[in-house]
Amino acid sequence: MAAGTAGRLWARIGTGVAIAGVVGLGLVATPAGAGAAPELPPVSPEDLVASVERADPGPLNGTVELDNALGLPAIPGAPELANGTTEARVWSDGEGKGRVALASDQGEKVLVSDGTTAWSYDSADRTATRKAVTPGEHRPGAGAADPTRSAAGAIAHLRTTSTVTVDGTAEVAGRPAYELVLAPKPTERTLLREVRIAVDAEKRIPLRLTVLATGSADPAFEVGFTDITFGPQDASLFTFTPPPGTTVTDAPQDGRERGPRARGGEPTVIGDGWDTVVVAQRPAGEQAPQGGPDLSRLGTPVSGSWGSGRLVTTAVASAIVTDDGRVAAGAVPEQVLTEALSR
Repeated sequence: MAAGTAGRLWARIGTGVAIAGVVGLGLVATPAGAGAAPELPPVSPEDLVASVERADPGPLNGTVELDNALGLPAIPGAPELANGTTEARVWSDGEGKGRVALASDQGEKVLVSDGTTAWSYDSADRTATRKAVTPGEHRPGAGAADPTRSAAGAIAHLRTTSTVTVDGTAEVAGRPAYELVLAPKPTERTLLREVRIAVDAEKRIPLRLTVLATGSADPAFEVGFTDITFGPQDASLFTFTPPPGTTVTDAPQDGRERGPRARGGEPTVIGDGWDTVVVAQRPAGEQAPQGGPDLSRLGTPVSGSWGSGRLVTTAVASAIVTDDGRVAAGAVPEQVLTEALSR
């Protein structure tokens, strides 16, 4: 399996799926400089959620701290998935243009969208990928470093299957915030205990997203601003010109790989809310790279009426990689995965 594909697969297993099946990368961080809980006017959970859905903060920029504690195996080509702390800078013009810069030991990864064209650039190997986008389209990858987008997605996906409360206040990035808590209803079968979202008291945008696993007092992962500034941004931040010597490729417009490495179809989503399971087909015809991970050897052997494969677990999610090329993943126990595979 190619390193890039392995990274995408493990991102599904360990992160977006951990927020009930949303595919994407989410990491952990404890925002620096948190102060005493501020005094704020009372607000009901319903009103707080509604205000988040209506929020329009306008242009902004900030620093986001990400600290991954998922316990994922090391994946060549995706070092950001390993345990540890990562910092990102984010900019938004408030109208669909954005920029994310993620530092790494090898250089910097930059995601830029001017509203019509999205670029992904890696300075380590001087490669860039270009894709035409429609206004308002969410670009995969950027959401991981955007607490606002990640938290808003969690609210939308989990709200109807959760008990929603407001659990006091907090200070995040020097700003007063309400602590919105979504906990799974008793009927939900999940490895997660709750999702906590710090909502800016003035702007009503999420400043921090925290996910806690059942049986642990420490965050399984979290993404949050350590500083944030609202106001007009330099328009040049939202344009990108590949540096000399950059290898540029165009991404497929339907988002799929083609040829012998094409996927067998779109992932199937089974269930909803906290016990969502995503079942996908691994790309055909790929072999593990030299020194890279062989997914068929990871985890614990399991079998059932659905077939056989390997069970892989993290702090907040589990996955079964079947011998016939399927992957079932979710923030759920093994039984929920096997039921999904048996359908």
